[in-house]
Amino acid sequence: METSNKLPKKRKWFIPLVFSLLLTTLVVFVSIFTSPHFSSSQLHRVHLKNPIPRFVESKLTISKISSDPVPRLAYLISGSTGDGKSLMRALKALYHPRNQYAVHLDLEAPAAERLELANFVKNEPVFKSVGNVRMVLRANLVTYRGPTMVTNTLHAAAILLKDGGDWDWFINLSASDYPLVTQDDLLHTLISIPRTLNFIEHTSDIGWKEYQRAKPVIIDPGLYSLHKSDVFWVSEKRSVPTAYKLFTGSAWMMLSRPFMEYCLWGWDNLPRVVLMYYANFLSSPEGYFHTVICNADEFRNTTVNHDLHFISWDNPPKQHPHFLNLDDFQSMADSNAPFARKFGHDDPVLDKIDSDLLGCNADGYFPGSWFDSFGNSSTLSMQDITNTTDLRPGPGAERLTHLINGLITAPHFETTHCV
Repeated sequence: METSNKLPKKRKWFIPLVFSLLLTTLVVFVSIFTSPHFSSSQLHRVHLKNPIPRFVESKLTISKISSDPVPRLAYLISGSTGDGKSLMRALKALYHPRNQYAVHLDLEAPAAERLELANFVKNEPVFKSVGNVRMVLRANLVTYRGPTMVTNTLHAAAILLKDGGDWDWFINLSASDYPLVTQDDLLHTLISIPRTLNFIEHTSDIGWKEYQRAKPVIIDPGLYSLHKSDVFWVSEKRSVPTAYKLFTGSAWMMLSRPFMEYCLWGWDNLPRVVLMYYANFLSSPEGYFHTVICNADEFRNTTVNHDLHFISWDNPPKQHPHFLNLDDFQSMADSNAPFARKFGHDDPVLDKIDSDLLGCNADGYFPGSWFDSFGNSSTLSMQDITNTTDLRPGPGAERLTHLINGLITAPHFETTHCV
């Protein structure tokens, strides 16, 4: 009798339990299949044995080109011991409120010289008002014969990408460079130029450099030392790379923003691999960017084979070019180039360039339309600088247009990239 009484009691709680389980299961299925985030492909993916891999590279693309009708430039102007005054002068001659500037004085420079330059950048009224000039405070040791010039260039480009807002081209100059056209001339000329173009002198015919630069292995103490010294040589030699093709050319260039982003972010590994190779390459500034751009599918057809400089070399070329002087003035002007090098400190030819080619005022600035309402730079304020797109091109724009149009409309321009 006790057993028969227990069975009805079990049925009383067992049947509701089963019913509640069935109801809960039904509610769960209904909520899954009616969810707006659910699709049948989710079930399908569960059963895939070999799903297609997703690489991060496929999600990274070249950045969009600015739609601003007047381009903006980003400058690196660098120097070493004794170059502080030259950097100040070049910075004024190159200045325009649309542009961005990074100024670098080698770590080897005395503290007093670095402090003087830092105070100039911080307190010059124009720079202080507009806020588009910055000094690289964590300075680098830079030796032209080693890779430290390349790393310094990448460092400055990273700063300008991070803090410089929108700009279209990156230009690297030294304290020995000087402009031959005004920034109004340059910006006006670049309005009609595709902003994907990269002005970089280059060739794959490395000739004697294969045996004197590519095969030797050098070490640059500037990579690990606080004191500058010349590179030293490793006794063993290496073969020429087969994973990519070497290119060489001028160390001075005007590179597009998308290409600089690629060199820094490298959504494939080429920029980093090539950088590691050139860490032991003599005079790597004359090969790193050239090799990267000519081995990258996205950029090899964007090259213009010119460095936009007038430079006077020995024949055959030596490590450094001649210092320019008054005897070279007409040749500089006739070259139609926007920049020239190499100049000594305060050489008289710079005064002639200021007066005859740039039209600089007593403060060393080109008085463009943005400067019109001021008697001198000490009266400038940010509120006064309103229309930076109102350019005042002069004869320099005509010369530069003739040069660039001649380069990009040459009969074989489209078939001579990276050859």
